[in-house]
Amino acid sequence: MSQTNTQMSVNEFYPRWLVATEKGEDCIIVDVRSPGEYSKGHVPSARLLPLDSLPGAAHVIARDKPVYLICQGGMRSLQAMDYLAREHGLANLVNITGGTMAWINAGYPVKQGGHDGS
Repeated sequence: MSQTNTQMSVNEFYPRWLVATEKGEDCIIVDVRSPGEYSKGHVPSARLLPLDSLPGAAHVIARDKPVYLICQGGMRSLQAMDYLAREHGLANLVNITGGTMAWINAGYPVKQGGHDGS
């Protein structure tokens, strides 16, 4: 895969998420926050995979399509991107800058509850 890891604001990401959602296509979002943070509000369709669980769960992250990483403000997802690139050779990652806080502040849809992304 020739893609390289990158960063994107929530305002850049939202249209991609919306089109994928409307078309019923996959938009792989990995939320690396804690279960408690996740249940208080997350991007609909985001899958919870806390940062501290990445070493044992990195094998479940897709390698053949973009994977959007998000946290509360953008720092933990940046750490996750760095770890996954360095330790697992992933080059298909996009860090969502501003994180869930920016997503909520922009007025985009939020889902509450759940720990499994459903």
